[in-house]
Amino acid sequence: MSQSDAGGEGARIAPLCASFNQDCTSLAVGTISGYKLFSLTSVDRLEEIYKCNTPDVYIVERLFSSSLVVIVSLSTPQKMNVYHFKKGTEICNYSYSNTILTVRLNRQRLVVCLEESIYIHNIKDLKLLKTIQDIPPNRTGLCALSINHSNSYLAYPGNATIGEIVIYDANNLHSISVIPAHDGPLAALTFNCTGSKLASASEKGTVIRVFSIPEGEKLYEFRRGMKRYVNIGSLAFSGDSQFLSASSNTETIHIFKLEQPSQSRPQEESPTWSGYMGKMFMAATNYLPTQVSGIINQDRAFATVRLNFSGQRSICTLTVIQKLPRLLVAASDGFLYIYNLDPHDGGECVLIKKHRLHNEDDNNDTAKSDLTPSTSPTYAATVAKTSLVPSPSTAPGYSEDGGTLHGEIIPEHEFAAGPLHLDDETEFPPIYSSRGSHSEKKKKL
Repeated sequence: MSQSDAGGEGARIAPLCASFNQDCTSLAVGTISGYKLFSLTSVDRLEEIYKCNTPDVYIVERLFSSSLVVIVSLSTPQKMNVYHFKKGTEICNYSYSNTILTVRLNRQRLVVCLEESIYIHNIKDLKLLKTIQDIPPNRTGLCALSINHSNSYLAYPGNATIGEIVIYDANNLHSISVIPAHDGPLAALTFNCTGSKLASASEKGTVIRVFSIPEGEKLYEFRRGMKRYVNIGSLAFSGDSQFLSASSNTETIHIFKLEQPSQSRPQEESPTWSGYMGKMFMAATNYLPTQVSGIINQDRAFATVRLNFSGQRSICTLTVIQKLPRLLVAASDGFLYIYNLDPHDGGECVLIKKHRLHNEDDNNDTAKSDLTPSTSPTYAATVAKTSLVPSPSTAPGYSEDGGTLHGEIIPEHEFAAGPLHLDDETEFPPIYSSRGSHSEKKKKL
């Protein structure tokens, strides 16, 4: 379901791929019969805003709530097509030397990842700016691009056998640092909205770490589980960077809370017997082996979701819909699951809606729910607080209506340098790389 998964051989026989856009206001779904775009502005109704019959789509990415969509199909896995979907026109296409594994977008850059190279394009004119050659073998196309166009940080594995992360400045086109994140190979990477934090997980899937960017300082370490290794399918920060979700091939999704040390009670304010024992216990960890004391100090999940299936690929995201925090899960069973998240007490998240993604007639299928916000006044009271609802100033890209009804033009202020008017053919005309003056784009990159 994640784009890094979509590049692998296993994804080629999968019936579904999916991706949330950068501000989680829409969901793109690719199937063997075409691809669809859905609006995520309502819990009860999943609105299909576009449908295309291009077959065997295994990568589909939308640029925020604009009309720009990038797709890659199994019939031509080395070719990237860029479309203005509202006009039904092709903007351009590029062919590469090998299978495209991942595509990432923000308002400045378009990044294409192959197994041993990465291509960085300017989003305004799709011009190729940089080719990062001879990267360590990256079979799944794992990479992450900050959605904040003012920095456009790019993260990708720096080693095929250990968890090194290369941080690259895609705006100024140079490497920044290498972070030694894990002992084993990397499996998942994601930035927060501002690009100031990066979360990572290794192939073992037991520990998730969060680093400051660009410094590379470890800020948090969370343990997903100790009993078994899992395949982490996706990591996602909430818009305010207070929460981090992790999905895997198991039935459990974990949500961690990123609390600052200052939010914990000072030790001098714990005169009780339990407080005294807590301080003694923490002091004792200084005498334990590093591996043991590290496990003891790791924070556990703040909230969890129990799916009714396991062994399937899924991607999750944390967003705000109708002013309440939600966890969204798009799974390879063809459904979108929507859960309520209690940002104060955490615990088990409640499934409130289930939408079918495969058939238009089934878009409004709902799951039976025994709990609604009205039957949980404590929850409703806490999540309705204004401080918990991201605003445009605190959550880049967020708008209450999701922007899906006003996506004809990307607002000028949302671009670092010059607006991109996707509905203005005099400014950004569709170009076809297979003929005319743009034939150079047909060559292998």
